[in-house]
Amino acid sequence: MKQNIFITALGVVMLLFSCSPKKNIQHPPEVALPEINIEGEVKKAPPKAVRAIYNASETRKSDIIHTELHVDFNWHERQMNGKAVITAKPYFYPTDSLTLDAKWMDIHKVTMNGKELSYNYDSLYLGIKLPKVYTRKEEYTLEIEYIANPDRVKQKGSSAIQDAKGLYFINPDGDNSEVPQQLWTQGETESNSVWFPTIDNPIEKMTEEIYITVQDKFKTLSNGYLADSKPAENGKRTDHWVMDQKHSPYLVMMTVGDFTVVKDKWKRKDGSEMEVNYYVEKKYEPHARAIFGETPNMISYFSKLLNYEYPWVKYSQVVVRGFVSGAMENTTATLHGDFIYKTKRELIDSNNESIIAHELFHHWFGDLVTCESWANLPLNESFANYSQYLWDEHKYGRMEADMNGYSELEFYYMSVQYGKHADMIRYDYKDKEDMFDFISYNKGGRILHMLRTYVGDEA
Repeated sequence: MKQNIFITALGVVMLLFSCSPKKNIQHPPEVALPEINIEGEVKKAPPKAVRAIYNASETRKSDIIHTELHVDFNWHERQMNGKAVITAKPYFYPTDSLTLDAKWMDIHKVTMNGKELSYNYDSLYLGIKLPKVYTRKEEYTLEIEYIANPDRVKQKGSSAIQDAKGLYFINPDGDNSEVPQQLWTQGETESNSVWFPTIDNPIEKMTEEIYITVQDKFKTLSNGYLADSKPAENGKRTDHWVMDQKHSPYLVMMTVGDFTVVKDKWKRKDGSEMEVNYYVEKKYEPHARAIFGETPNMISYFSKLLNYEYPWVKYSQVVVRGFVSGAMENTTATLHGDFIYKTKRELIDSNNESIIAHELFHHWFGDLVTCESWANLPLNESFANYSQYLWDEHKYGRMEADMNGYSELEFYYMSVQYGKHADMIRYDYKDKEDMFDFISYNKGGRILHMLRTYVGDEA
């Protein structure tokens, strides 16, 4: 996520900012021996510090293996008709229930093998009673029929992600000639459960596929590859997108609109070619390569730098209207706000390559290796922030990279002056949305550069 790295070794070092090294002691901390002064008197142990707030990582009770979605849309009502086919299993302990995040939906029914299951629903969580106790070695599949109602959503966004409706209809009635009719999703932090039931937490990872039924005039985009596209009733079409590599639920995406697809490509080390596509409005088709054309070079550079080739099946970038943030690194399908639209003439003065690099780098840090909880968000965002420096240095030289890096540092200092000071890795946030700040992004990126200077490029 972008607001408006080298690999493993530095990631481990960053973790040290969040925890103290363990001391070699014979007694566990809760039974540490009392101190004795020189007169032989026993000192009283100071009272234990108690955290006012502590956000622990999610307790894992169930594990989603695969999610299959079938969706179509009521544009006028701003609703989505959905069917979710979920394959899951207990994470460790046997259980006879499954609890899913499902926000502000109309749940019609839950079934398994054609038989209805009982459930409880409170507009946020869907608790399903399974027909028996399952062990962690037993998978089961159930179906949920529902309607998603994003306009009912009451959860708030943040300074980085201004809204949390999950699913957005843009000019849904098509009556504004100045704005294209579009639909798109935004899952970070936990908003995708507005449009499909899931375990909406970064610690969860699953494969998924989605059948999107739309009017034939629209293009669709989702994670993974387009497996097939078939005619549907009433002049519509169903596109079937398949994501067969595991990723977290907040990274699932879809978008629908009258896009022009500008095709590019990237060549892997084995000689095979991968699709690199740019989804833009028709009037920006002549400028799409000027805006996004460095993407294949970035993929090559980051793959070589990290010694880990781009791990996904494709890379697409789509530009939408009314986006609630800067850009979002949905796996294989990054979404950009329309501020990125520039003509070739405008690009002479400035470009948005730093944002393009940032979202691409997330495909290693964030999408492939994902923070366990939002308290660890800097392990996503600090590395993505630092990728901007790395790309500037690679393409434009050290002076340009230093200048932009200093600007990032100044934004962090300004935030501190206004009272925003906290640890890099922090479990005491009041709201997970508060993690999207100049600490997780700018400060973290500068710390990585400092560590790089200390240990050297080879290390």
